[in-house]
Amino acid sequence: MKVLSIQSAVAYGHVGNSAAVFPLQRIGVEVVPVHTVNFSNHTGYGAWRGPLIAPADVADVLLGVEERGVFGQIDAVLSGYQGGAGIADVIIDAVRRVKAANPAAVYTCDPVMGNARSGCFVAPEIPDLLRDRVVPVADIITPNQFELGFLTGTEPSTLESTLASVDLARAMGPKTVLVTSVERPDRPEDTMEMLAVDDAGAWIVRTPQLPFKANGSGDVTAALFTAHYVQEKDAAVALERTVSSVFDLIDTTHRSGERELQLVQAQQFYAEPRLQFTAEKVR
Repeated sequence: MKVLSIQSAVAYGHVGNSAAVFPLQRIGVEVVPVHTVNFSNHTGYGAWRGPLIAPADVADVLLGVEERGVFGQIDAVLSGYQGGAGIADVIIDAVRRVKAANPAAVYTCDPVMGNARSGCFVAPEIPDLLRDRVVPVADIITPNQFELGFLTGTEPSTLESTLASVDLARAMGPKTVLVTSVERPDRPEDTMEMLAVDDAGAWIVRTPQLPFKANGSGDVTAALFTAHYVQEKDAAVALERTVSSVFDLIDTTHRSGERELQLVQAQQFYAEPRLQFTAEKVR
């Protein structure tokens, strides 16, 4: 399997491609990473250095990859945080060209906008751009509950309202939706859920809620789910494997006392997920 990953990169820490590439490689996936920024560290520190790569330069790198005959080998295109509006056109065009070369290829968009606690943390034009132009061309999207609500103009909270919002999102274009953080009011205390929906049904997995949020965990989640789903063609299996690996990654990081994801230290959990959580079919 081969994935074209168009995302940010950092020298220190693990977000964007710097989070997604190694876990994919560890499960045997060949990755073609194309960077949209090259920062010293993620922006959560409040200060960083390095360039935001111009959309024309990103497009030029993609053209060079295409000229090597790689696009016909790509099984999935993956994109995440979009630092500026111009990169969307580059991604959409790359998806079109990859699918022209390999009609079986899929596109996963992680529509990064923000979360319920912090609100939106992207440029003001990005949420509308994602909703109106990028999400409609995606096959898979991986929003959190807050992002799902923005995309669909709803306020998902219960399982029923979240499923209804997912149906609206699927009507926009993507047939597979992974909701990465479902916080319904009737869930057991100190738990978190993840929901996957496709044409075959809807499945939810519940885990303990760890008292820790690491930048980049969503990037790992989108990457692993994409790979497992494309390989297995089974949303429940992909969900169980992804949740298992990401939970152990976050737990390893929390136990370490470090701020950055312990991506290398947790590598055995990608290659051999413990599968300690079971997906429950809810529709």
